Amino acid sequence: MLNTVQTRQHHSAWDLVTRLGATDGSAGHPHLAQLMAASAAHRDLADAVHALCDVHAQHPGMPADAHLCCAQPDACDWLDEVAAAFAGERAYLARLAAAAGPTPSTPGQAESEAAMTASRHALEMLARSERRGCATGAVAALVLDWTPIRHLLDRAAQRFGVEPPRCTLPRQATTAASIEPLGATPATERAITFGAQQLFAQHRGLWDLLEARAHARNG
Repeated sequence: MLNTVQTRQHHSAWDLVTRLGATDGSAGHPHLAQLMAASAAHRDLADAVHALCDVHAQHPGMPADAHLCCAQPDACDWLDEVAAAFAGERAYLARLAAAAGPTPSTPGQAESEAAMTASRHALEMLARSERRGCATGAVAALVLDWTPIRHLLDRAAQRFGVEPPRCTLPRQATTAASIEPLGATPATERAITFGAQQLFAQHRGLWDLLEARAHARNG
């Protein structure tokens, strides 16, 4: 029993989110690494920007949805902060998509659009979950995973002639300080972990899709 308590004290809800991010987050996906390379094709960068815009730039956005529903009232202030900051990221995505030009012509476009619609719907369902802690975990994972995504967006901005705005999402230390007490009970810790797992899974699926699209275009 003592070892169980010590383990729980050592591995907070935020620890679990970061561990999931280290194994399943965007930073480890090979396609993102390819897009970050200097040799990345314009059309592949443009495709990634359009996909991220399609999934994350819709109004009001996942963090705002989570804040509006707020199934975990003690998370509302933090969710409000993230939602306000993510509005700037949505605007940035829209500017990048406009600068990138049309979505690159790719075989299977209809199936790709259906997959991105399904991903967006899955994120909306996570944000609106009535399970206390689920949306909190999903938004925490989004904040964590947005760091490598933002690096990619800034790389694309350099290519497309867009000035990157400052990212105002909470720093990871701020998020950690917020998430740790929000996952203080076993039930909320499990819900936060579940929400994070689902967010990372959606992002991983998106990179898989973009990788397949790049292969289909480049033969």
